[in-house]
Amino acid sequence: MSAFDVRDILKTAAEQAAAPAGRPGPAREAVPPAEAVVPARAGPALSPVVLAGCVRALEFVLVAAAGFAVQLGLLSGIVPLNLGYVAAILGLAGLTLAVLQALGTYGIRAFRAFFSVGLRVALGWSLVILLAATILFFAKLGDQYSRLWLAGFYAAGLGLLLAERLILALAVSAQMRRGRFDRRTAIVGGGEPAEALIRALEAQSDSGLRIVGVFDDRSDGRSADVVAGYPKLGTVSDLVAYARRTKLDLIVFTLPISAEARILEMLAKLWVLPIDIRLSAHATKLRLRPRSYSYLGSVPVLDVFDKPIADWDVVVKGLFDRVVGCLMLVLFSPVMLGVALAVKLTSPGPVFFRQKRYGFNNELIEVYKFRSMYVDQGDAAAAKLVTKGDARVTRVGRIIRKTSLDELPQLLNVVKGDLSLVGPRPHALQAKAANTLYDQVVDGYFARHKVKPGLTGWAQVNGWRGETDTSEKIQRRVEHDLYYIENWSVFFDIQILATTPLALLKTENAY
Repeated sequence: MSAFDVRDILKTAAEQAAAPAGRPGPAREAVPPAEAVVPARAGPALSPVVLAGCVRALEFVLVAAAGFAVQLGLLSGIVPLNLGYVAAILGLAGLTLAVLQALGTYGIRAFRAFFSVGLRVALGWSLVILLAATILFFAKLGDQYSRLWLAGFYAAGLGLLLAERLILALAVSAQMRRGRFDRRTAIVGGGEPAEALIRALEAQSDSGLRIVGVFDDRSDGRSADVVAGYPKLGTVSDLVAYARRTKLDLIVFTLPISAEARILEMLAKLWVLPIDIRLSAHATKLRLRPRSYSYLGSVPVLDVFDKPIADWDVVVKGLFDRVVGCLMLVLFSPVMLGVALAVKLTSPGPVFFRQKRYGFNNELIEVYKFRSMYVDQGDAAAAKLVTKGDARVTRVGRIIRKTSLDELPQLLNVVKGDLSLVGPRPHALQAKAANTLYDQVVDGYFARHKVKPGLTGWAQVNGWRGETDTSEKIQRRVEHDLYYIENWSVFFDIQILATTPLALLKTENAY
């Protein structure tokens, strides 16, 4: 967050909630829904950052494989594969990545253009081999390395790199035609600033942005239904609903920085979304240093919010969840079997209890728990808070709820990908604090859904688990959840997992 403070946004949200409802604005003609203007993606989005990293790793492997294959194929039985050859091969593979990076071959545009970029790849690889030959000559190491091997290494490496780039260009072009690399973008604001921004973005054919439409809170008299050929799809509130229904990656404000109050009002609605939010600097008269901006192609913008976990963070967290989740599932399988038998033998009904809860971006997910209540008194929506001595809870249920053993089946949700090991706990649809729904108690409550919910979380290890009979308890939970989101790292996840068993010993609020 760079331009605005979250506290200002929360204050604005609270003022909006407390303000009396005004008169309804004039009715306007219906506009086509956003899904009809830009169809939903055919598949999950692909990250150019992750793709570039994978290409680098692949090319390192290809170059190293070429060096080892040529050495073993041409010099087998003549020159052994000693430490000198291993060091030279790995060193040249690393140098190749540095040279190709300097030549600008690791971007999404470069991956599509085979002929022009292929020439740069060939030039870079030739430069690497020429540099290697020069070093061998001046260091008087020529007698330690075979010239036949170096020539064969050059030919094999060149062939592998060009073949890989051809396949990459074909694959990336096909995926781009399917929209897999598109950043679906909504424009907030209308009039000439929005039109100028759209024209500037459209002038860049390879920007990777796909504009879905324009959203504006102003009345039709000041905001046209079509801006630069794109329809006005509704208000900012409509934008929140749209972002919940379909994929949206980026929101760009075209309002001037001076319209701080209006921007804060809109951000109070939008900041809960797991989406990058930018403020256009394209038409502003304010000129900051170039380093103050980020860029959409060549269009300068100011960063307001970033998606909390993106690109490699998604990959790392996903791998961590599934690998550690599978290990925990195996480790706790005897305990889970024992709990399942206890539930089955002490009360009639199924072993598992399935419940709809809010997941990432408010998507509904079905989580698994060991059944802790009598079947005829189950409360799938959690409309009534479980309290101490609650008659709906079975004898075994009291034990497994107090020790959180009833949550162990959610390891299956982790392996499936619905939950993360660590994250804000997913709450039931009708969960309440002091008989009021959570989102009505805490301003910005749904911001905790900007990341995937977890089996345990920062709030739980800090004592905020169990009954939420007061508004303060859910307020403290949300504060800890937001702190986790803003400060996430794998090491933070490991810390929370390590301290969770100690937190479970504190059972005074768990019923």
